[in-house]
Amino acid sequence: MPIITRLERQKRHKERVSVYLDGQFAFGVPEMDAARLRLGQSLDEEAIATLRQQDAVERACGLAVRLLTSRPRAEQEIRQALRRHQTDEGVMELALERLRRQGYLDDVAFARYWVESRSAFKPLGLRALRYELRQKGVAAEVIDDVLSMWDETGQASEDSLAYQAAQRQLRKLRGHNERALRRALMAFWQRRGFSASASRQAWARLAEELRDAGFFRNSIADAVTSLEDD
Repeated sequence: MPIITRLERQKRHKERVSVYLDGQFAFGVPEMDAARLRLGQSLDEEAIATLRQQDAVERACGLAVRLLTSRPRAEQEIRQALRRHQTDEGVMELALERLRRQGYLDDVAFARYWVESRSAFKPLGLRALRYELRQKGVAAEVIDDVLSMWDETGQASEDSLAYQAAQRQLRKLRGHNERALRRALMAFWQRRGFSASASRQAWARLAEELRDAGFFRNSIADAVTSLEDD
């Protein structure tokens, strides 16, 4: 059986150790696994295969965690990233299972994050949110549960989100009369995935506020300034 003749910390990856068998580099392992090895130790093929698989899983998890540091991701996104790096399917499943256990992968939490983020920075209709989550690979039942829960709290009321989204559009629609403004906003809301009923409710609220702010007597810039002052 091959014998461990050298254990050497890697220069570029200080947390990894290179394992040499019979004088030749064989594979790398995490420092924690290397602590269980010793010079002169014999390794059969099964032990070598196990160490190599453990190392592959460790590297797959490391890649996933690096991706997750930029933003939460759906499990399907991580799966696709690992496949792009040509990760063995068996290794990938072991890595995903570990990440689930450790709480790194949670599609329910991801879907909540996605809805909250969109609502805060780019309000979308529930139809558009559903489409985006499906594109991320989130299961339909998870999407249904999260959107239903979010809607029940009042935070995802479509008419409120549509109203919120329209506030950022008003300055772009400077000079429109009421009819033209309504048409422009209805088209905008449709592109954002808002339902017709939510769009109508948002328009009713917005139009009333714009009238009170003098939109039809003054410029839209004055109306927006008045709304902001309120």
